[in-house]
Amino acid sequence: MTTTAAVSADPKSQLRKTMGFWDVLLFNIATVLGPRWISAAGHTGTSSISLWVIAAVFFFVPGAFVINELSSRFPEEGGLYVWAKEAFGDFHGFVAGWTYWIYTVFYFPGLLLASASMSAYIMGGRGARLAQDRSFLITVSLALLLIAVLLNIIGLNIGKWLQNAGGVGTYLPLMMLVGVAGLVYLKHGSVTHFTIANMMPTWNWDTVNFWSQIAFAFTGLELVSAMSGEVRNPRRTLPRAVFGAGALIALMYIVGTFAILTLMPAGDLDPKSGVFQAITIGSVALKIGFLGILAALLVTVGNAGGVGSTVAGIARVPFVVGIDRYLPAAFGKIHPRWKTPYISILVQAGISGAILLLSQIKSETVQAAYQVLIDAAIILYFIPFLYMFAGVIKLAARKDRTKDEHAVLVPGGMAGVWLCGGLGFLVVLIGIFVSLVPPGDITNKVMFEFKLVGGTLASIVLGLVLYWRGARAKKLVS
Repeated sequence: MTTTAAVSADPKSQLRKTMGFWDVLLFNIATVLGPRWISAAGHTGTSSISLWVIAAVFFFVPGAFVINELSSRFPEEGGLYVWAKEAFGDFHGFVAGWTYWIYTVFYFPGLLLASASMSAYIMGGRGARLAQDRSFLITVSLALLLIAVLLNIIGLNIGKWLQNAGGVGTYLPLMMLVGVAGLVYLKHGSVTHFTIANMMPTWNWDTVNFWSQIAFAFTGLELVSAMSGEVRNPRRTLPRAVFGAGALIALMYIVGTFAILTLMPAGDLDPKSGVFQAITIGSVALKIGFLGILAALLVTVGNAGGVGSTVAGIARVPFVVGIDRYLPAAFGKIHPRWKTPYISILVQAGISGAILLLSQIKSETVQAAYQVLIDAAIILYFIPFLYMFAGVIKLAARKDRTKDEHAVLVPGGMAGVWLCGGLGFLVVLIGIFVSLVPPGDITNKVMFEFKLVGGTLASIVLGLVLYWRGARAKKLVS
């Protein structure tokens, strides 16, 4: 009787297992694959092509192996927070979980601004002007955030269809980009000359900031692990979906960058909405102009799905931390009707909306505000990845690793674990440092650094204050 009552009182036991293999595959695509990263790569130039390959080999693949091992060994709600806690204890678990959650308050505004910028091309010829209009971008951004939040509060059984549509709506326009670029190349050739030499990485202070964005563009496969309690047969489903989505994503980033540079020169590409500039130009050249509008419509759905998947996944982390009482207990509450962590979702959305508005203050351009948001998000997001890559090495020494018949282990034994964990840790560490370097097109570099460093430090300090408050409260109760 007592056991049954305890189980029913546990908020995690009330979550519904609604996600199967295809749901998780499309969730991963909606979360990871971003047309804006292809736009940013095209804006950087042909050297970004080799950076995609390097990041895929030395970061994306090792990361997939690590995520599969940890998610299959510890298939619990909370994902990365749980892994860091298992490896390093409660305090470090909290730091990993907090920075993993708080990064979204910077990430969402950047994602929303890019999504709104791309959606402007639904208007056809007026799109290029609207894509730079602050009022339009803020209005559409807030509307997208509201839709994602409402659907995910109502329930993952409803919200997952937004994520599924997001996966399809993200991949199809990029396939259209590749198709249009192929036809234009056959008829008119490429506007960019590709050579082995110009596709090699280039080192200069104007582009080094973009290196971290390449690595960041490959992250997100770990997110659905935070929802393991809502995935059917997570030990089997998660690894298969990670490898399937990973192959599709890596291929599209590389091929998509070739395509966008075939249609437009790097200097003319908007780093937020360049994919749709290119599709519009290519479809007009082929006299099928409606393709640009169709692609923008599809990717608006895709971006809404990307916001929805991130809202859904990340909100589970403070939910579990709230249950552990290191955040206010309200975070651990489940909606009585829809069985979702609604408090966590609402707080996340509210702060993100405020940061979106604040980011526009004293920014000389929309692009400068966007860049601060992206770099702050990368720094905060990469901190828990340091824990993840270090944690897989530490947890590999536990005796239960080889005894778990359901675990999908990193190949190569301990040498493989050290290789994957070490490579991932090094790439993430470099990514944090290069994110602090202002891009070359930022004119007010002092203000850029003030916003970036001040925002990230304030976010971390706030988390530490909450942790010490929660730890003290737990000690008093015990």
